[in-house]
Amino acid sequence: MTGEGSFAPTVAVTGLNATDNPGPGVGVIRCLRADPDFRGRVVGLAYDSLDPGIYAPDVADRVYLMPYPSEGHRAVWDRLAGVIDDARIDVVIPTLDAELPAFIELEKDLAHRGVHTFLPTREQFDLRSKTRLEDLGARCGVPVPRTRLATQPRELFQAAEELGLPIVVKGLFYGAMVCHSLDEAVASLHKTAAQWGLPVVVQQYVPGEEYDVSALGDGHGGMVGAVPMKKLFLTDKGKGWAGVTVGEPALLDVTERVLRGLRWRGPCEVEVVHSKKDGRFYLLEINPRFPAWIYLSAGAGQNLPAACARLALGEEIDHLPPCRVGTMFVRISLDQIASFRDFEDIMAHGRIVRDEGES
Repeated sequence: MTGEGSFAPTVAVTGLNATDNPGPGVGVIRCLRADPDFRGRVVGLAYDSLDPGIYAPDVADRVYLMPYPSEGHRAVWDRLAGVIDDARIDVVIPTLDAELPAFIELEKDLAHRGVHTFLPTREQFDLRSKTRLEDLGARCGVPVPRTRLATQPRELFQAAEELGLPIVVKGLFYGAMVCHSLDEAVASLHKTAAQWGLPVVVQQYVPGEEYDVSALGDGHGGMVGAVPMKKLFLTDKGKGWAGVTVGEPALLDVTERVLRGLRWRGPCEVEVVHSKKDGRFYLLEINPRFPAWIYLSAGAGQNLPAACARLALGEEIDHLPPCRVGTMFVRISLDQIASFRDFEDIMAHGRIVRDEGES
């Protein structure tokens, strides 16, 4: 790895909603701070005044409240421009699916202001979408469950007839519900549409063991690093609460094929299921960012967020060491004591500054 050595950028990270459905931001920041060579500052970009990551003093040196991506790219940029001036940001790592289009659109504006990113192109982002996954799988030589789109119950019934029950109903950005009956499927259609809009994705259900791989693509078809993980415990929302790194070459092969086919640049999470029926590994979806469990990568000796920050700054990374198999994470829920003054600052001024005089 040629990117070793002390580095001290100011890195901005989004996604501080560390709830029972956590965003990846706190994990990404913990990875940066776990790098023994990191001497920089961390700026948190939050979307809600009660995001728990805001109030952990050892997470971000500064926190800024951001407009939701749904308010439009210009609203995001107007706020970002002020944050850049105030905090002197060098690198930004967005961590939420819904905000990626805005940051991709603003990449040139950010670069003009001296802010570096390591993101996919809009074409790459669109090619890995759930609606185009079957085509991608065919091109990469990776099996993918059959997929249909639905905007109304009639289309859902047709998809269920073609795919056979049970089916999986998914939102365009988040959410997946296994439906064993048409009644369940219709209820899932309405719930998913209310949360994430239409169409919903209807996918063939493949029974088997599910795995996730967090990976970092170099933008030229190569894989800088990858950490495969098997979930050991799920919440009632289907989120991993515990997991362990595994040494399964087939998972890395699927991930390499996907990154090569997309020429993917930046972080991603590849979700795979090992079918009980035919023993093959099926590609379920590709999330265009680091997962919430990304701190496991630092614990397993392959710090992907730190590598991403270095790549954004133009450093070359030949390779990362293989991750240590058998490294576990177990998430914890605890009460965090915070100052009400911090809450007042984020509500009244849209920011918290803990490093006064250092910028």
